[in-house]
Amino acid sequence: MGVWNTIAKRVGYGLLLLVAVLILNFVLISIAPGDIADTIAGDMGGADAEVMAEIRTRYGLDQPFYVQLWRYLSGVVMFDLGHSYFFNTPVTTLILEKLPATLLLVFSAQILAVIVGTLLGVMAAKKPNGPLSLTVTFLSLFGFAAPVFWTGILLIILFVSIFPVFPVAGMVDVTVEGGFFVQALDVLHHLTLPMITLASIFLALYSRLARASMLEVLGADYVRTARAKGVPERVVLYKHALRNALGPVVTVAGLQFSAVISGAVVVEAVFSWPGLGTLALQSILARDTPTIMGILFFSSFVVIIVNILTDIALRLIDPRIKSG
Repeated sequence: MGVWNTIAKRVGYGLLLLVAVLILNFVLISIAPGDIADTIAGDMGGADAEVMAEIRTRYGLDQPFYVQLWRYLSGVVMFDLGHSYFFNTPVTTLILEKLPATLLLVFSAQILAVIVGTLLGVMAAKKPNGPLSLTVTFLSLFGFAAPVFWTGILLIILFVSIFPVFPVAGMVDVTVEGGFFVQALDVLHHLTLPMITLASIFLALYSRLARASMLEVLGADYVRTARAKGVPERVVLYKHALRNALGPVVTVAGLQFSAVISGAVVVEAVFSWPGLGTLALQSILARDTPTIMGILFFSSFVVIIVNILTDIALRLIDPRIKSG
């Protein structure tokens, strides 16, 4: 019963946080200079004050701030995120079309970073002063310091120009025909470079964190006791030590999920990945406020859900948290 109460509290806090994020985003975008009227006037080659006022009246931008805010929040409650000024399509439809591509990129990169980073950290913790540990440390610092767009450009030069192994842009090849598995392999082929690019910086973080956490756990009394009883080293590492060392990694992975989504915007721009990042860039350039707000809403919603799931995962992994 205690676990369900905790989950209910986390969901309640998440809803309050989501409302606060919606209001803050609306305020920040509202006070930013420029609106859709400026974009339309620019496309027209200019417009006088009367035409600008008519455009703002048509889109409801002449209403007081609190009226616009109330109208937007009421629409969100009814799952109506408004109508895109630029694409002339309901924002919900636009986001639902682009969301699967972004979620595929973000979750695949996060899973890759957590699994590979944790394994590298565990192997480095076996011999803290060995060559493997030094190599992991060097690669971690390099991956953490390198800008994500620079890493993406390097991968494009290496695996597209020099060794043409992967496609440079897009999510699918329209010329590929076949069943589900053929199409899935084609998507995976296009996903590889963006996924590695986005995972690189977080892989470095998780490998360093897993190494430090494993070194701390390997010095615990119960690990020394298990070794003294003759338990095989593989069992000590991956059964006794790793489970307790995963707590910090899972916690940071949940907290860093918002950074993964932010990094996905840059990666999608580099690889022309048809996700929310590309849509956000187009909407910002067009000053399409409803679409920008919708993307921020969905991004915040996904981050909050992931943080709640992270809390649940920590309780499943670490018995001490569950008992507390």
